[in-house]
Amino acid sequence: MPTEILMPALSPTMEKGKLAKWLVKEGDTVSSGDIIAEIETDKATMEVEAVDEGKVGKILVAEGTDDVAVNTAIAVLLEEGETAGDIKSTGEEKKPAPKAEAKAEAAPQPKAEAPVPAAPATKAAAPAREPDARIFASPLARRIAKQNGIDISLLSGSGPHGRIVKADVEKAQKEGVPAAAPKAGAPVGAPAAAAPVATGPSDDMVRRLFAEGSYEELPHDGMRKTIAARLSESNQTVPSYNISLDCRLDALLKVRADLNAAAPEKDGKPAYKLSVNDFIIKALALALRDVPMANGSWTSTARLLHKHSDVGVAVAIPDGLITPIVRRAEEKPLSVISAEVKDMAKRARDKKLKPEEYQGGTTAVSNLGMFGVDNFTSIINPPHASIVSIGAGVEKPVVKNGAVAIATVMNATFAFDHRVIDGALGAELAAAFRHYVENPMAMLV
Repeated sequence: MPTEILMPALSPTMEKGKLAKWLVKEGDTVSSGDIIAEIETDKATMEVEAVDEGKVGKILVAEGTDDVAVNTAIAVLLEEGETAGDIKSTGEEKKPAPKAEAKAEAAPQPKAEAPVPAAPATKAAAPAREPDARIFASPLARRIAKQNGIDISLLSGSGPHGRIVKADVEKAQKEGVPAAAPKAGAPVGAPAAAAPVATGPSDDMVRRLFAEGSYEELPHDGMRKTIAARLSESNQTVPSYNISLDCRLDALLKVRADLNAAAPEKDGKPAYKLSVNDFIIKALALALRDVPMANGSWTSTARLLHKHSDVGVAVAIPDGLITPIVRRAEEKPLSVISAEVKDMAKRARDKKLKPEEYQGGTTAVSNLGMFGVDNFTSIINPPHASIVSIGAGVEKPVVKNGAVAIATVMNATFAFDHRVIDGALGAELAAAFRHYVENPMAMLV
């Protein structure tokens, strides 16, 4: 019987993706293992293999279609002797959604019905708000209300200055949401229009702040939506703190130059070319090995203490960011770390990374030193419990053996998840990191 080809889950967290391209057409014969399509997630483009052999009887989802849910039938495969007539009706082929251009058509008016006697009210009406009145509510209260379909504009706040807090939303879940007060002039018992949940200025309000034609709209792609969602959630839910320290780079720069000069030839080129960032990745990995309690992730029931240092490396790609992971970095020599980072960075820019190459990890490095940035602070990306932000190496006056001298100094700013790493533990990890940066020979033994 005909076999449905389903939208695959390319990672444990994938719920939907874009069917970017079909590499076969209806009538083509495929064998198990043949590449038949390309799927785009928010971070990568993956190839889909046929799991059975047969003939492509019908393509159900057109290439270019966004937001195709996992396990949706995207095509039908016919076995030998079967024809298109054997395919059961599966509905029309799914087309890519057209861009919204025309105004929405007016909805048909419902037919008038006989009036129904009003039921006795069970909740007092909520105090009426002005149409454009700002609603003061905590981010957590807004999120819980949105998840449970509660109109937050109908709630009364018990927080400071009437602010709506988590307890108010939970109370509404248990006791029900009060009815909206009728507008002035509206007949008693007339249904009130549902007020939208206020989450800041509306899109239209933002657009009205700028003259028409003075800007160009760049629609959010999957990566931008994911970055916004994950980092907004992190900023709202992770209680983080920062530790900043300076590291002297002179010894590291000398060791780096010596190692690069001694690199053997391979195909007429040096076998490796180490960067300062390669040393930073190794130093952080070794610091986590030395301070194992800091090598953790938070869950609601336990801290996960990791046995190896899987270090993420922030890589800028066109209009986005991705963090490929150097696994077991504490065990790898600098030359291997350097080769892995270069390879993954290239494939990240081409959106060819596999999900297992950028998901997970225990910490991350974000380096903006090459742009001349002295110092900055990054946002933790769970399940990581830490991230270090690296600034540029700058020549500065320092005190050596009681005398002023010039040294190349680099600022490193750590962000820590306080649920996992307390202040003293964070300081211990930062000190261990600085020890390896300032004593690079310790990374080689």
